[in-house]
Amino acid sequence: MTFCGVDFSIHKEGFRFIAIGAGLSLFCMFFSSNITWICIILTLFCAFFFRNPKRVIPAGDELVVSPADGKVVNISLETPGAELGLGEEKRYRISIFLSITNVHINRIPVNGKIKSIIYQPGSFLNASLDKASVFNEKNTLVMEVNEQPENLMAFSQIAGVIARRIVCEAHEGQQVTKGEIFGLIRFGSRCDIWLPLGAIPQVVVGQTAVAGETVLADLAIKEGTLREGVVI
Repeated sequence: MTFCGVDFSIHKEGFRFIAIGAGLSLFCMFFSSNITWICIILTLFCAFFFRNPKRVIPAGDELVVSPADGKVVNISLETPGAELGLGEEKRYRISIFLSITNVHINRIPVNGKIKSIIYQPGSFLNASLDKASVFNEKNTLVMEVNEQPENLMAFSQIAGVIARRIVCEAHEGQQVTKGEIFGLIRFGSRCDIWLPLGAIPQVVVGQTAVAGETVLADLAIKEGTLREGVVI
């Protein structure tokens, strides 16, 4: 769909919200103009929230891109939870906070195969807080990077205060492609990414990430490798 010369598409999850809003707007026209305008504004917001803009995916199997739009709020070197099956060695975790105005569609960060999907019920704390990664409801995808069983990474869809609906369309055993849409989180939320072992973050805290475009890591650059005469 094109509007005013700009490509404008909507994720299928948004159609029923838009339809409900449009129906209420028409219904309220017979009773109150003020309520009608409120319904129209909410309908337009739903169209805005579920927007699905085109993205230019960077080429290169070694590049890991962001699975979500939003602000990088945390980068830490940690041991992943045992439930993820990523081993006991520390690896970098990158956390991205999605405000209500961000695009909430999630994309696959790298080519590979979905090894497992782990759903964990939990609370609905403010997703900008780091403890939301531990206590909030989340859905985690563990994948084999570039179809290498020994090279694993994981990324979590984490609910927030308002977000009470995590949508994941991927399934275990599925071959996936970098930049491919696999789901979304409705309204404010968070996304955590556990990079492959040894991978170094190429983003900084405070940076704005764009799903499918922002490079989080280059797997050709590992800790301890020599790059331009400097040991990283």
